[in-house]
Amino acid sequence: MSQIFVLVEQRQGEIRDITFEMLTKGKDIAGKLGGKLTALLLGNNVKELAKPLTEYADEVLLIEEPWLEDFNSDTYQQVLSDLIHQFKPYLTLIGHTSYGVELAPRLAVSLKLPLATDCVDLRLENQQLTVTRQVFGGKVNVDAIFNKADGYIATVRQAAFPKEEAKVQGAIKEISTPPFEEGERKRFIEYRLPPPGGVDITASDILIGVGRGIKDESEVPAIEELAKVLRGVLACSRPIVDKGWLPNDRQVGSSGKTVKPKLYFALGISGAFQHILGMKESDLIIAVNKDPNAPIFSTADYGIVDDLFKIVPALKQKIGEMKA
Repeated sequence: MSQIFVLVEQRQGEIRDITFEMLTKGKDIAGKLGGKLTALLLGNNVKELAKPLTEYADEVLLIEEPWLEDFNSDTYQQVLSDLIHQFKPYLTLIGHTSYGVELAPRLAVSLKLPLATDCVDLRLENQQLTVTRQVFGGKVNVDAIFNKADGYIATVRQAAFPKEEAKVQGAIKEISTPPFEEGERKRFIEYRLPPPGGVDITASDILIGVGRGIKDESEVPAIEELAKVLRGVLACSRPIVDKGWLPNDRQVGSSGKTVKPKLYFALGISGAFQHILGMKESDLIIAVNKDPNAPIFSTADYGIVDDLFKIVPALKQKIGEMKA
């Protein structure tokens, strides 16, 4: 019982980043157990998605069925239950996403296996599986040890782990499952994309975040101009959403979205822990704040202690000169 399962989260032909983050952590645990890492790819006509997974996992189990075309927790539970019964993995990792939040608890109950949700770390300590979760809105980290069981299930927070390619050249194995038709209780209807002009900040490589440092809504367009110059997207902390200056789909933080861009520009953001939780895994963080003691500077790679409305125009001018 040393195998690690990772459920691949794919949507409309694209593998979500959370999958590769879980594979990175799963590989570490599997190595300490002396076992193997297995990616579970469920879907229909998704064979081409299996190949990139072989760079991260020792084995990719490919299950293709028409009734797995779109995510449905009823069908996914049936398939995963069969696989866990058959292979008896030590641990099954599922993303703490809209998929995982719905699927993991019912899967754990049906299999009578212990479940830990929204984990920010997992590790082996004295041959026991230990998880780290955050409580009280992220103010406190709690370490917990699973009770002894025949297997474990955990959901993993997005951006909790880096994405590290292992280049293991794993094998692809196609397997079949018992037929299971989509029932009337729960049916997939459609994907709803963001409305025209809507923005998915989790998909942007460059984010310019604004906070309390902007004193008036009229100052937002100046920051948005900087975002356009940088070919990035405007994001914000919670106070900006509370004031109604930006829509809630732009909010970064524990009550907003978790992002992991290549560049995160924090302008006038003090750095409350709720916000830090949502952007701390960004590749490069640059902060601008008048307060030299602002918590954001402890997370930033580079910091500028100054008025953001002196920095923003100068930065736009310099970028314009470089482009010219």
